[in-house]
Amino acid sequence: MPARRRSRPRRTAVLAAAAALIAIPAAVGCSAVDKALDCVQTADSIADSVTDLQQAVENASNDPAQADEALASIDKNLDKIGDKTDNADVSKAVGDLNKAVDNVRTAIKNGDETPDVTPVTDAAGELTKVCTP
Repeated sequence: MPARRRSRPRRTAVLAAAAALIAIPAAVGCSAVDKALDCVQTADSIADSVTDLQQAVENASNDPAQADEALASIDKNLDKIGDKTDNADVSKAVGDLNKAVDNVRTAIKNGDETPDVTPVTDAAGELTKVCTP
């Protein structure tokens, strides 16, 4: 008995359906990867701003506005990452870093020329950790 040949249109339809089934999870996966990359890139920018903040606090007598600029940069990046995430761990880390930044800003406003930025660096480290895929 000769082997049965499938019709070309049916084979094409089956291949197209299989490709669609493969493409859907891949597209969803790319979205998750894109979010993770955005998180990592923003966390990296925040780390740079935290370094700027540390230097600004060390040089507060030379340029008091420098600390405010570093804090504003951190705020801007936190807004970016906060808007893009639905991850509870990332949201918590963003909240903790916001609180630490607010505490440093308040200390500076109250006349502290060398506020403790350790909570900011700790919170930024935690954000980097939760953003790492």
